[in-house]
Amino acid sequence: MLTLRSSAASPFGRKVKIALELLGLKDQVEVVTADTQSETDTLRQQNPLGKIPALILEDGSALYDSRVIIEYLDWKAGGGKIIPADPQKRFEALRLQALADGMMDAGILRVYEGRFRQPEKFEPKWLKHQEGKMERSLDVLEASPPPAPGPLPHAGSIALACALGWFDFRFDGAWRKDRPKLAAWYEGFRTAVPVFDHYAPK
Repeated sequence: MLTLRSSAASPFGRKVKIALELLGLKDQVEVVTADTQSETDTLRQQNPLGKIPALILEDGSALYDSRVIIEYLDWKAGGGKIIPADPQKRFEALRLQALADGMMDAGILRVYEGRFRQPEKFEPKWLKHQEGKMERSLDVLEASPPPAPGPLPHAGSIALACALGWFDFRFDGAWRKDRPKLAAWYEGFRTAVPVFDHYAPK
C-alpha cells in the first residue's frame, strides 16, 4: 500500500487527496499526518525538504512535490485522466496548475511570516511582494476564468480550486472582492466535484 504524508490544512495535500478520489485510487493509499515543524517526524527522512505532501511507494522511496505525485497517480490510473493526453490541453492544465501552486506558495510564505516572526519584526516589503503574486494571478484569472469543470476536472482546475479554498481558510475570502467570475467558477467546481468539500482545510 502507498502512504501519503500530509496534513488536514495543506492545500497541496488536498490536491492529492482529491486526485486519489477522482482516479479511484483512494483505497490504495493510507494517509498519515505529518508535522513539518517536528525534527523527529520521519517526513524529513522521506523528503529531505521536509515538505508535504510526500507519497511513499511500496519500495520505500518517496515522490514529491504535489505536481510529481499528481503525475504519478494519473499514470497509475492509466494516463490521460486528470492530465490530458492532448498536448494543447495538457500544457494548458499544467500551466494552470503551476499558477495555482505559485499562488499557494505565496500565500504560505505570508502565513509563515506571521508564524515565525513577532509582529514588530514583520517585513512589509516581503509581505507586499508575496501579496502581489497572489493579486496579479487572481486578476488574470478573473479576466479569463478557466472553462467550467466537469465531473473529472484536470489537474489545473483541481489546483486552482484548492488554492481558492485555502484563501478562504487563511485570508477570510478576501480574494472574492471584485472577482465575481472567478467566484462563480469556484462555486461551479464545488458543485461539479462534490468530494472537494470533504477535504476542506481545518
